[in-house]
Amino acid sequence: RDRDTEFEAGPRLLIPVSLPPDVLNGAVTFLPLEEDDTGSVKVQTSNVYQIRLRRSEEEWFISILIFCPERWHSDGSVYPTAAWLGGELPAKLARWAVESKKSGFKSTLSLVSILKYSRTYRMLKDKYKDLVKVWPEVTDPEKFVYEDVAIATYLLILWEEERAEQGLTAKQAFVDLGCGNGLLVHILSSEGHPGRGIDVRRRKIWDMYGPQTCLEEGAITPGDKTLFPDVDWVIGNHSDELTPWIPVIAARSSYGCRFFVLPCCFFDFAGKYARRQSGKTQYREYLDFVAEVGLACGFCVEEDCLRIPSTKRVCLIGRRRTYPPAGEAAVDERRTRYISSRQRCPAPPGPRATAAREDHPAARAAEGGAEARDTGLWLSGFHPREKAERVRNCAALPRDFVDQVVLQVARLLLGGEQSHAESPPSGSPKAWNQGGSLSLAEVAGELGPGTLQRLRRECGGLQTLLRGSHQVFEVLNGRVRIRDWRQEQQRPEAKRRLCSEAFKTRACWFFSHHPDGCALPADRCPFAHGPEELRPARAPRRKQVP
Repeated sequence: RDRDTEFEAGPRLLIPVSLPPDVLNGAVTFLPLEEDDTGSVKVQTSNVYQIRLRRSEEEWFISILIFCPERWHSDGSVYPTAAWLGGELPAKLARWAVESKKSGFKSTLSLVSILKYSRTYRMLKDKYKDLVKVWPEVTDPEKFVYEDVAIATYLLILWEEERAEQGLTAKQAFVDLGCGNGLLVHILSSEGHPGRGIDVRRRKIWDMYGPQTCLEEGAITPGDKTLFPDVDWVIGNHSDELTPWIPVIAARSSYGCRFFVLPCCFFDFAGKYARRQSGKTQYREYLDFVAEVGLACGFCVEEDCLRIPSTKRVCLIGRRRTYPPAGEAAVDERRTRYISSRQRCPAPPGPRATAAREDHPAARAAEGGAEARDTGLWLSGFHPREKAERVRNCAALPRDFVDQVVLQVARLLLGGEQSHAESPPSGSPKAWNQGGSLSLAEVAGELGPGTLQRLRRECGGLQTLLRGSHQVFEVLNGRVRIRDWRQEQQRPEAKRRLCSEAFKTRACWFFSHHPDGCALPADRCPFAHGPEELRPARAPRRKQVP
């Protein structure tokens, strides 16, 4: 290898058009390559895994083999968790193998250079990975840190190529509406782009970023006062109720303003988005709706698929207009009519000129339309998110009610109050009964409407309660079953839990309620077998911020 020559290495299995017989019974081994500080590339042996396909009689089997499960390292993006590889990937591969329809989405990173993206992502990941260690929020640090690093990488490459295309040197200014934890704003600002983030609720991590990261706490209601004529890009990264408004705000801020939106939850201009097309998935239909909004606002809307650890990873971009600057007045009237058409009652007209901003393009353009509302709002039915986030888990429910539902569901899975496991041969130990599995719909059908309504009102629903009761249940792919802690202890995560400060701080549900008792002996169970083993819970030690 020539030290002066840069290269990208990525092993791929090449399958010819005509498949030889041995390929159908073969395996694919993934050897991840890592580049160290000296530029040397070597195989990351701890993260080597293999996908095997075999056939037995008339059935096909897919299996995943991890060579060093005890050393497996997950970063939430490039390397998934071992549990995801073993529990979810085989099912996804089986589904993908039999699907014949074409994907309704663009290929990943179709609008940027993949080579530039890969280099920049590695640089940013190394630069900001320490945030995982000091993350003060209750959210998963690996998922959010590496996801925002990937989104920032995409925007930085997109903007770099935009500057090269237009012959510009000044870096683009931005505003991130509904910025949440503010990490995307922090990364973009640290990389030299002037900008700020606005969110209805302040986060703990904001104090860690420093004064160079501009984050503001405040509600955003689309109207004359929420225009940003001084920015080049309006960003909506999982912006919830603001998602369809991002193209509108960008279009009315200035003719040269562009937008980037990453839709997640499904919102219309006021309230939840109502499905209208049964022939599409809800996600695909909603993406088409947001793209339609951008088109109605006068943008050439482009779609791309990001490389992030999320099921909602399709972004929509508006960086060019479909009309010249002189057509602003007519297009703004079209925007107003479009917003009105989405409501049962006519929506108020678009922004109009005020004494404070007579020279704004959008305000000048609107002077020939309907009269402005005195409030300056674009839609009276819009309600921003509440500042105080409502906790939708089991904490608001009475403990005895939660215990009753947990016991009722467990009995359903076990087939009654007593174990229904087959009797073992005489003289052999009795098998521990894990019971069967049921779909969430089957469980809901047994609980009754009163219980379900109370769960939806206070904790978000049955699935929320079952996932919150993770000591007892395991919920996967819409089905629930009793958790077997003998299997859990084989996973590295469970081993760490056994040594954590939470050891024996909660009572063992199985010891008290399962017909066969706990599947683990008392010295191996992380929960207390009786009050004599119970330890007082200790407050978690907060990590020191360097």
